Amino acid sequence: MKRDRQSVNLRHAEMLSYIREHRQAGVEELAAAFGISSMTVRRDLQMLEDRGQISRTHGGATADIRPAAGAAKDEVALYRRLIACYAASLISSGDRIFINGSRTALGLLEYVGDKTVHVFSNNGAAVEQKYPPGVEITLSGGSLRGQNHIMTGDCTLRNLLMEQADLAFLGCSGISPGGEILCGIPTELGINDTMISHAARYYILADYTKIGKTGTYASFSLEKSGCVITDERANPQVLAQLRAIGMAVVQVRKADFPELAASVKD
Repeated sequence: MKRDRQSVNLRHAEMLSYIREHRQAGVEELAAAFGISSMTVRRDLQMLEDRGQISRTHGGATADIRPAAGAAKDEVALYRRLIACYAASLISSGDRIFINGSRTALGLLEYVGDKTVHVFSNNGAAVEQKYPPGVEITLSGGSLRGQNHIMTGDCTLRNLLMEQADLAFLGCSGISPGGEILCGIPTELGINDTMISHAARYYILADYTKIGKTGTYASFSLEKSGCVITDERANPQVLAQLRAIGMAVVQVRKADFPELAASVKD
């Protein structure tokens, strides 16, 4: 019995390593790789998920990429700044832009320089920051719950429906292995959809920890194609899926922004 338990533990460790290496794996793929039945694979995946080591997907599993303490957290913060900096470079002076509840999206305003930018946002965190003099922000109004900084509700949506924008910059909770854009706050779904439909172009901002993420999230519709801005560490299989459904993908790299990258030690 002890030997059997050791064998199972070893298989779990090897399966976890396999999933982490490939970022995601299907049940049949794992069954063939380890010479076990699909039923055994599903049981193993459930145990790994119960330990918080992977996330189950339809037909398989994906490795959760969570930033570790210290340097890893600094790296994620750096990539979010790089994404924001790149996003700011897409803005022309005089543009009207939407920004949703994402702090990464809001952070792009730090890098607009001397451009004149008219912002409409449901992001209450905007009142905590100082921005260049050319930035004008109109808050949507709406309801805030607890410590949440994101405004939602009928008031938010009603005011948004009267606006049009050149560009929309949206953060998300994650992008699933199938290319779905996930939202952790269901009440913001309609706001995200409306920002997309009322903007000439839109961009989804998501660092690598959000690419390939799964869980109990709602997803907002992508009735028109846009662009995902991520970083060089993002899961290539998920990015390929995004391109397959018609989304453009941009990956920012540390080498593209040497001054920003130098602010965080590798």
